[in-house]
Amino acid sequence: MADDLLGGLAAIVGPGGVVTDGDRSRFLNDWRDKVHGDAVAVVLPRSTEEVAAVVRLAASQSVPVVPQGGNTSMCFGSVPHAGDRSIVLSLSRMNAIRELDREGSAVVAEAGTVLATLHEAAESVGRQFPLHLGAEGTAQVGGLISSNAGGTGALRYGPMRDLVFGLEVVLPNGTVLSDLSALRKDNRGYNLNHLFIGAEGTLGVVTAAALKLHPALHADADAFVSVASPAMALELLARMQDRFDTAVQAFELLSGSQIRIVEDMLPAVRSPLATLPDWAVVIHLGDPDHQAGLRERLEDFLSGELSSGRVLDGVVARSTAQAREFWKLRHSVTEANLKAGFGTTLDASVRVSAVPAFLEAASAALVEAFPDAIPVVVSHLGDGNVHFIAMFLYDRDGPERDPAKTADDVQVLINDIALAHGGSFSAEHGIGRKLVGELKRLSDPNRYDLMLQIKHLLDPAGIMNPGVLFPPGS
Repeated sequence: MADDLLGGLAAIVGPGGVVTDGDRSRFLNDWRDKVHGDAVAVVLPRSTEEVAAVVRLAASQSVPVVPQGGNTSMCFGSVPHAGDRSIVLSLSRMNAIRELDREGSAVVAEAGTVLATLHEAAESVGRQFPLHLGAEGTAQVGGLISSNAGGTGALRYGPMRDLVFGLEVVLPNGTVLSDLSALRKDNRGYNLNHLFIGAEGTLGVVTAAALKLHPALHADADAFVSVASPAMALELLARMQDRFDTAVQAFELLSGSQIRIVEDMLPAVRSPLATLPDWAVVIHLGDPDHQAGLRERLEDFLSGELSSGRVLDGVVARSTAQAREFWKLRHSVTEANLKAGFGTTLDASVRVSAVPAFLEAASAALVEAFPDAIPVVVSHLGDGNVHFIAMFLYDRDGPERDPAKTADDVQVLINDIALAHGGSFSAEHGIGRKLVGELKRLSDPNRYDLMLQIKHLLDPAGIMNPGVLFPPGS
């Protein structure tokens, strides 16, 4: 059976498109090297037709298919189970920009297109694709769609779901559902595209997408400021939106504990502030108008906030290079935390106005339950997404802890608090294999059952990414 499978795969994608030996770790392990999987083969198709043929072959032999983009998942949704008789379907060779429409502000990109490449393509026609995150050099379009990625620009433009016109998807039976027309209005019944956005490869394989572009930003301004509390940061955000409206592109809240870890672990990355703040906000303003004068307006606005005491300290970037340094600190948090200790990163979402209360409750509960833990916060404050991190430093005294059990215990503790504040335990990282139990535990039973029915309807054999979202065999 295995020989028949491998021979059939090679006949579809060519011998060079089937990897069965050598170093396959980048396909079989998560990027943080926490979870290690296995597969019969890694398959790298070059076209939608090849993807469809691979899926049909896999279905005929009841072989699980694990779709994979850049494999930058935070919840292990693109990593196969250890010991699996599955195939990893990597879309990395499907990376063409099929269409670039300046007037229609649309781009059609294949699933393996890297986010940084998409940014460059949009810029070449005076547009921008406004999704920004730390993994821009590796994250791919298909994975971003399948996980409904968020990033720093969600405050202004929404998550990936809001940036998709339509999809091309290979269904579990090998047929192709295509909607790449990029229509802004289309009311022909159910919007099936939304079934696959955030489905994490459990309903089909995204092979291409028609995506929304926005006007390029020709004026910008960035600031790094300290505030006394999350409540003051929230007040600052509201005042900035009153003043600058849609020019507020990103508004990221960092705890002082997170800044300290970055500076301790990565000496080349420094906060621009003279002293370590309790709380800091990294701000980005942008406008298509060259003459918007954002830097001067931001300096004037923050001067008033400093005078009133609502802002304690702050620096407005005087150059693009300095602005990049602000954001380098923000995007270095994962690397620094991995060096500092082991931690559990939560992906909570609450109403924006509830963020301060959630943080207060979560921090108090964490310290009470785990006195040796350090509450660390990285929050996309403007959209209510809070990455609350329970950090256990390697050089800090405390009891010996099993990282896996500790992660489970912290997860339950903080996720319950998120729901008590009217929120969700998954904002932008998805469910993957990591949160399967939490999805069942914390979902409305009617919602959960309906999702299972959809899964069974589209994938009755259960070959698409089994073990992601739902337990294997569900």
